[in-house]
Amino acid sequence: MPNHLIGETSPYLLQHADNPVEWYPWGEAALQRARAENKPILLSIGYSACHWCHVMAHESFEDPQVAAIMNAHFINIKVDREERPDLDQIYQDAHYILNHRSGGWPLTMFLAPDQIPFFGGTYFPRTAHHGMHGFIDLLPRVAEFFRTRPADIEQQSGSLLKLLTRTLPAQDTSLTHSRQPIEEAWTYLHHLYDSTSGGFGDAPKFLHPAELAFCLRRFVIDGNEDARQLVTHTLEKMAAGGLYDQLGGGFCRYSTDRYWRIPHFEKMLYDNALLLPLYADAWLLTRNPLFQRVTEETIAWATREMWIARDGRDLGAFCSSLDADAEGQEGKFYVWTREAVQAVLTPEEYVVTVAYYGLDRPPNFEHACWHLEVVQSIAAIASQHQLSEPTVQERINSARKKLLLARAQRVRPGRDDKILTSWNALMIKGLARAGQVFQRPEWVALAERTVDFVREQLWKDSRLLATFKDGKAHLNAYLDDYAFLLDGLLTLIQTRFRQSDLDFATALAEKLLDQFEDSAAGGFFFTSHDHEKLIHRAKTGHDNAIPAGNGIAAIALQRLGHLLGEPRYLQAAERTLQIFSDEISQQPGTHCSLLIALEAFLTPPQIVILRGEQTVLPIWQTALLPYTLRAVTVALPAGLADLPDNLNKPLPVGEKAGAWVCEDRRCLPEIRQLEDLLAVIALRQ
Repeated sequence: MPNHLIGETSPYLLQHADNPVEWYPWGEAALQRARAENKPILLSIGYSACHWCHVMAHESFEDPQVAAIMNAHFINIKVDREERPDLDQIYQDAHYILNHRSGGWPLTMFLAPDQIPFFGGTYFPRTAHHGMHGFIDLLPRVAEFFRTRPADIEQQSGSLLKLLTRTLPAQDTSLTHSRQPIEEAWTYLHHLYDSTSGGFGDAPKFLHPAELAFCLRRFVIDGNEDARQLVTHTLEKMAAGGLYDQLGGGFCRYSTDRYWRIPHFEKMLYDNALLLPLYADAWLLTRNPLFQRVTEETIAWATREMWIARDGRDLGAFCSSLDADAEGQEGKFYVWTREAVQAVLTPEEYVVTVAYYGLDRPPNFEHACWHLEVVQSIAAIASQHQLSEPTVQERINSARKKLLLARAQRVRPGRDDKILTSWNALMIKGLARAGQVFQRPEWVALAERTVDFVREQLWKDSRLLATFKDGKAHLNAYLDDYAFLLDGLLTLIQTRFRQSDLDFATALAEKLLDQFEDSAAGGFFFTSHDHEKLIHRAKTGHDNAIPAGNGIAAIALQRLGHLLGEPRYLQAAERTLQIFSDEISQQPGTHCSLLIALEAFLTPPQIVILRGEQTVLPIWQTALLPYTLRAVTVALPAGLADLPDNLNKPLPVGEKAGAWVCEDRRCLPEIRQLEDLLAVIALRQ
């Protein structure tokens, strides 16, 4: 019999709707029952693509014996961390406080009826093994502790709430802004850099897009060649490894080893969205064809496998993730045997493919099969087999197409097809920037279609909603939704201007200030002022797998403030930098988004406003591409009306195009020749 999850839209929650556990979604019904019956809450947080979430579900939540114990002693609440990042953030922090180590998913927390946790962990096996507590034995012990130790729980709860409060940034007005944390962050990241395999640190190795973006700016702004090498080497190694889907494009969430060889096979929209502008910008600096190919293939994957369609009609947005598992086995959809490869290819294709992807070496996945990674260069294979490089490349390309077609016949991993505002916002930015750099108007159009979907379906009564599925938009949006969408819109505006996008960006900025800013202390809360009251209201500035909302808000508000000449946006960004100044100084390497905002505060960007005829503007925009890594450029067709004063530059009669370069709230006289414009910008950068 279905439990209380049957009416939810989250695919993750619906996966548990037929469990014998009497699951509730997070909400007043469950919380009220816990208070009325004075029962502890068992809170389980996960997400659809999570491998260990599925393992714990199969071992425990689908087991009638375990479920009976859960139902007898607890009010059981299941949460999708992608829909409720507010809850996930609070209880991950609580897990760290209680256990002195980081959490993860599945997150398993035991709460008193007042929602304050008193015990927790992550994955628990059904029965004890490898030094881990067995879930079936743990449950009655936790229930007994709750019944017999209320005073201890109350005391611990008070301490935990105080420690959560201390995670909020404390304003230090004695601090002054300087470049020192920027320099210290670079030193820290350069020390962590794996000069052999790229990336930062050891296994498991994550993507760290915010840190890579910060390092790339060290080359763009400071001319630091070591920073350029760090980023390009990392991007090359990631693209050659098994972290990258060598057949279908797109990146997995992280590598289980330091060499990017074997990933955790789940694919998340946000990872790929964040990598698109990185690969595009790296190509702009190096013209490395690999970076262009990876960008093209990643967008092709996203449009092929993540774009949402219903009844043959595109909805206009991207879904969330692909599971790591297929047919109950992690990675089964992606790995190969030699026999399976040989059955698909010609002998000529097979011999070079085996060498290229390492199938002539021992199996790299569970001692039985191969996950494809590039282990030899085209040049080396050509020399070894006395073939021309174009011939080898042609055979590899043909083999990839055949293997991808054969793989498409397998049972696919599950897909979480909910649409998240924040992750689509990241995709809007990635598509817009890639479309701008590679002159691909169809990518820009795809970004515009995604914006239109968000505005039509997730912008209700001048407020954003966080998620959409099966025609239903719901859940109050979070800081990341507003900040990432504002950032994406500003990138899109610089690529192809639409008045509706500027209007939408302004509305989002106003709502950020109205509903999320701490006007007294500075910075932005993760939840809005009218959000559901929880045990803690977070205000975070450090980057994780996704950049910090406070950092992106400060970056975007500064850009919009300079573009429109709106001091309130600039002041809100400055207050954000001030409230986090102590954290930035103490741990600069973990606050890269805020450091990018700090850099823009210390040295405001050039604003380049182009005005002209539609036949001329693209020529000027293309010529300006190398400077868009530092300057904010907007191209406005001559016929536009009702522009904000700062953008309303009149094109002189008889001229086909003109430009205005603005800095520090003043603009230079109009420039009428492209050559003169390029000279002025180059001189000032």
